[in-house]
Amino acid sequence: MPKSTVSLLLALAGSLTFGTEALAQAPVRYALSFPNAAHHEAQVQVTFSELPTGQPLRVHMARSSPGRYALHEFAKNIYDVRATDAQGRPLPLTHPDPYSWTVPAHQGTVQFSYTLYGDRTDGTYAGIDAQHAHLNIPATLAYADGLEQRPAEVRFDVPTDWQVATQLQPTGTAGIYTAPHLQYLMDSPTSLGPQKVRSWQEQGKTIELKVLHDGTDAELDAYAEQTKKVVKEAAAIFGGLPDFDFGHYTFVADYLPQASGDGMEHRNSTSLTNPRPLRNGGALDNLGTVSHEFFHAWNVERIRPRDLEPFRFDQANMSNSLWFAEGFTQYYGDLLLRRSGAYSDAKYAAEGLSFLVNDHLNAPGAKRFSPVHMSQQAPFVDAAAAIDPNNRPNTYLSYYTIGGAKALALDLELRQRFKTDLDAFMRAVWQQHGQPQRDFAPARPYSLADLQRILGETTRDTAFAGRFFREHIFGHTLPDFAALLAPAGMVVRKAHAGRPSLGAARLQFSPTNQLTILSATMLGDALYTAGLDRNDQLLKLDGKDIKDQKTFDKLLSKHKPGDVVQVEVRSRGQVRTVPVTLQEDAALEVATAEQAGQQPTAEQLAFRAAWLNGKAK
Repeated sequence: MPKSTVSLLLALAGSLTFGTEALAQAPVRYALSFPNAAHHEAQVQVTFSELPTGQPLRVHMARSSPGRYALHEFAKNIYDVRATDAQGRPLPLTHPDPYSWTVPAHQGTVQFSYTLYGDRTDGTYAGIDAQHAHLNIPATLAYADGLEQRPAEVRFDVPTDWQVATQLQPTGTAGIYTAPHLQYLMDSPTSLGPQKVRSWQEQGKTIELKVLHDGTDAELDAYAEQTKKVVKEAAAIFGGLPDFDFGHYTFVADYLPQASGDGMEHRNSTSLTNPRPLRNGGALDNLGTVSHEFFHAWNVERIRPRDLEPFRFDQANMSNSLWFAEGFTQYYGDLLLRRSGAYSDAKYAAEGLSFLVNDHLNAPGAKRFSPVHMSQQAPFVDAAAAIDPNNRPNTYLSYYTIGGAKALALDLELRQRFKTDLDAFMRAVWQQHGQPQRDFAPARPYSLADLQRILGETTRDTAFAGRFFREHIFGHTLPDFAALLAPAGMVVRKAHAGRPSLGAARLQFSPTNQLTILSATMLGDALYTAGLDRNDQLLKLDGKDIKDQKTFDKLLSKHKPGDVVQVEVRSRGQVRTVPVTLQEDAALEVATAEQAGQQPTAEQLAFRAAWLNGKAK
């Protein structure tokens, strides 16, 4: 492997402590300014000092980012790259690969500068404009081989009405922040702009909500109160908050029209971006991301999969455990909304449970491949960009969804069979693999074998734990959600019983009123069975032109599931008529017994309350 890869591995595999040796080294100093923010540019200068003379300096832009598992090639958005010495004299600079630069000769100090372009406000990239700057650090700051354990100092030169929201540590000088080493620096999203701040104490820790938004103070106050309840309920699951490294946790939120919907967990903060304002239902929508990302303060930030340690910035990061790290977090994100009172039982069933149950039971991929396999696909699907079509509708189900569905099934089975619950399992994982925390590092990263062992300890039934992992984690057995949800007075039912359907493929009318199949048709669906696929156009049904959505719905409504209809299609330039056997719409939903017109028993209501009611004291 390349020398740069070896040096990075050795540096990151070493101690992550912020000790005397690191303090004695000259920090890597960054300076950021925004003279052309209106055109999405920042100026960045990095000063590497006390370098060994006679050795070349190798500088990189990251290719991946904490919380993401695919390559994003951040070097593509930097230009005007220069290197000078301490007096500003140009130094020779080579560009040996797309994401690295080498200064072959220097006298111990190198000033490396570049222009950064960023126009995507989300958890992965950089978004810069005249109103704000939202910076994911791997997309923003370069780093050098061999200096990964040095502390970093970052100076933000910003307009007077901009403030800084970050988990980086402030110094006594305005605008200057520090990080103990590269891993912490890269894990520290930063928002610059006219922040509105709400701060409170929770279990001796400071929780901060720093928001850029165009709403009212009253809207932000209400949102902060909802966030407090989510924080309390999350802490109740684990028996208390983590020991945040500096005693602070910061929600870094940009709710602006130019933002993209995203959330990204970090060790002592989370990046929250969305164009939805904190009004007209937007607060509840955004609260779901708060809930999910805050649960990550335990699960994935401190409870770490062994195959993500150390995190690599120079390659894609594959893990077998994202069904747990992301999927179990997906389950708890919605559950915390219910326990905090943001959701009613009915809304939780409709918004949280229906999504997990329907997608898991109806996705062809979940019938074919395991959650471990889905986790391994992350480098190809986690916002990874490719232009060629794929067959993922038939081969893939998100590790968020498949893991969340397995968490739901396991929680209900633990409650019914073992008189324990998933909360107890998560606490046990936390106690063994998250605590005690030490110096910015996880206590003991886990393997899949560790999770299976802890499940056996929680249930006192190693045979059950082995079977669950064999069938549901390494295998692809589908849970019986109807039976599992019945003790909670909830039913699984067809969302559109009796409605005829061509299947779950996405259909859309073009501007010229051509009804086109946009996605791969799904195994077993009516269109798939009829031999139709992506980009085929549906021209006529029952001999009548399909002119628009209203006409299509009317023609389809004249039939029932099982009817064979003649469909004229254009497929790759050829027009033909094919018989299509209509199916009943397969979409499922979860509803409370009350919604289904049933009267739940006292036992069912008690079970539901024990599961869904708040746990915070």
